[in-house]
Amino acid sequence: MAKSIGIFVTSPQNMRHVVGITKAALAKGAKVKVFFTWMATHLTKCAEFPALCALDNVDVSICADSYKKVGYDVKDIPKGLAPEKMATQAQHGAILEDYDCYLTL
Repeated sequence: MAKSIGIFVTSPQNMRHVVGITKAALAKGAKVKVFFTWMATHLTKCAEFPALCALDNVDVSICADSYKKVGYDVKDIPKGLAPEKMATQAQHGAILEDYDCYLTL
């Protein structure tokens, strides 16, 4: 198993998979980074989102620009997310550069 996995989330239908893959990777000792962008920012309103953010060894961030473009106020920080995790597409670049595995959902 890779020591780290980055998950780039673009689809609002994949929360079950994001959570499942994240938990499976953690169970194998991997570090996980999840970045929500475009329509997937709607997933920040799911009941599972705060629990995902609270997991150890998981770095969750969202694209603030996408969050705004789908109709949310960037001052309305999703529950469970630290304000500094309202980020830019540079987080996507960090996944590409710094993580052993890359997955798009």
